[in-house]
Amino acid sequence: MYKMSNNPTSKFQDVPWKHRFFSSMIGFAVNFSRRSDGTINRYIMNLFDFKAPPSQQPFDGVKTSDTVVDATRNLYFRLFLPSLNQDDDVPVIVYFHGGGFAYLSASSIPCDDFCRRLCKKTGAVIISVNYRLAPEHKYPSQYDDGFDVLKFIDDNANAKNLPLNVKLKQCFIAGDSAGGNLAHHVAVKACEYGLRNVKLIGLIAIQQFFGGEERTESETRIVDAPMISVKGTDWLWKAFLPEGSDRNHPACNVFGPKSVDDISRLKFPATMVVVGGFDPMHDWQIRYYEGLKKCGKEACLIEYPHAFHTFYGVPELKETCLLMEAVKGFMERLIN
Repeated sequence: MYKMSNNPTSKFQDVPWKHRFFSSMIGFAVNFSRRSDGTINRYIMNLFDFKAPPSQQPFDGVKTSDTVVDATRNLYFRLFLPSLNQDDDVPVIVYFHGGGFAYLSASSIPCDDFCRRLCKKTGAVIISVNYRLAPEHKYPSQYDDGFDVLKFIDDNANAKNLPLNVKLKQCFIAGDSAGGNLAHHVAVKACEYGLRNVKLIGLIAIQQFFGGEERTESETRIVDAPMISVKGTDWLWKAFLPEGSDRNHPACNVFGPKSVDDISRLKFPATMVVVGGFDPMHDWQIRYYEGLKKCGKEACLIEYPHAFHTFYGVPELKETCLLMEAVKGFMERLIN
């Protein structure tokens, strides 16, 4: 049913040279910054992780600002405000960036650029969370940071940095790659906690980072894929998970043999699951979708057969345009 082509690099040739160059540079930095003892040379990585400052003046129709939640752990969020009529009700997306729990930030240029485009396309206020990184901060630090930002928004519903017309009862939680993993687990915590002012009505999981001890067909078949490899994901899981844990830990294998969260009892938001055919994690993403359905949750699957991991970072790709339209349609359906 999910059989794909064996040539993951063919679609990457459609990517403009500047994006291929940037991706190669980031890939080099990621590999070169990893030490043999399982730590990361942050000095080297930061040389290649270019940052975008917040922009109070509209840039491409979007203004941005940063709000500190907890300075002691560099926990903040970048707020993206669309240029819309102030009388219009505006939904909100709480967004978690990718990077394998270990790389990038809310101010990294790829993350800032994607959230800016998402803000402009959907007309939503984007709250992009800057969370702590592994291996310096292992599980559950990232989940705690994400949930603390959600509680901060809930407790400060009338904060001056949020526009008056923002509708917290029309809140979506979203993320790409590791951020998609974060979005799921933070949504579970939010459902168990019971927020007062924020209502999660949808979850947008884009090529979410899940795994397990088993080697799936896509992990075995898709080698030499752009941006990600099984060897690389194994390293990231070891950097993130608690000492002594394997990849069947429930943070990694959500519906696996060690799963502890029974979401069938929760009022879990409707979920949009986005997968790519040239992504080694394809099968784990499909299993996530199937797990949601087995738990009786509303879920829709959006599959792009020729998409590689992080394809959405390239605006020129047809699949990226289709994704933006799909996200907008998903949000409009749930709001209306």
